[in-house]
Amino acid sequence: MAVHSERVQTQSPESGKAAVATIEKSAARGGGARTPKKSTRPAEGPGLGSRFAPYLLLLPATLATLALLGWPLLKTVLVSFQNLNARQLVQHLTEWNGFENYTEQLGDSQFWAVTGRSVAFTVLNVFLIMVGGALVGLLLNRLGKKMRLLLSIGLLLAWAMPVVASTTVYTWLFETRFGVVNWVLDTLGWHSMAAYNWTGTQYSTFFVILLLLVWGSIPFVAFNMYAALTTIPKELYEAARMDGAGSVKIFTSVMFPNLKPFFLATTFLEVIWIFKAFTQIYAIKAGGPDGLTRTLPIHAFLEGSGRQHYGTGAAIAVLTILILGVLMAYYFRIILKQEDEL
Repeated sequence: MAVHSERVQTQSPESGKAAVATIEKSAARGGGARTPKKSTRPAEGPGLGSRFAPYLLLLPATLATLALLGWPLLKTVLVSFQNLNARQLVQHLTEWNGFENYTEQLGDSQFWAVTGRSVAFTVLNVFLIMVGGALVGLLLNRLGKKMRLLLSIGLLLAWAMPVVASTTVYTWLFETRFGVVNWVLDTLGWHSMAAYNWTGTQYSTFFVILLLLVWGSIPFVAFNMYAALTTIPKELYEAARMDGAGSVKIFTSVMFPNLKPFFLATTFLEVIWIFKAFTQIYAIKAGGPDGLTRTLPIHAFLEGSGRQHYGTGAAIAVLTILILGVLMAYYFRIILKQEDEL
């Protein structure tokens, strides 16, 4: 490489004195300046710690779930294969009887009657909850700010009320002699309802339970419905109105397609919530009268703790989980397919 220098004389305009500046230029023969080579080493990926960070963050919740849900479920499954009654419990005996508890229940007509009643009860409740919650959600979307706030507070109070407290209130409302409902009906002219026993028959008891469950579940659906409605662009409504669409057409062509994931997910949660409902049914009549309002959770409790046939109760509980899983398998597949299409 050859290096040469040049001397350039410049006259300073301010001082009038001559200054000599030496500028050295270096150039390679037959070419320009070389550019530094780019590194060919691959960029380093995330470290081992950052790769496992999400799993470490999920670890406490996973351990808590296994401790609070997994272990009791495992113990329930183990007990379901045992002949565990009062004698075995007092003497600390472990008598394994295989699938005897399951075969006994699967061959029992009462078990299948309770199962059919539970499924029908769940379907009716979920239908009323979804329809009522959707209508209240649409109302929240149409109201002004003040009325929406007032309705939201009422819904929130109904939703946040403890289950035992709300069940106690409904028991007072439908009380035979001093209940508010009977008093109102008597005042309106239905004098035969003045001392009506709402928990005396199967259907009237189910009516009270159904009303309680629907009342407590509508706020959850309504709030979710309103939140989902706020995500729909207003331009879609305007375009539908310009095409001459009415309210029903707007709901079927604009709202429902955008709200389909909401309906699927919310219905999924409500089926689980209603199917496993225990406190409301037990506190109203404990599965009565004559066991005609028993559902599978109530049946498992009464057979297990009530009659001290803990192995039988555990088997009913496991069968309840399996039946719910079968009922929800197809529906869960629809939800997963819907998520893949989004």
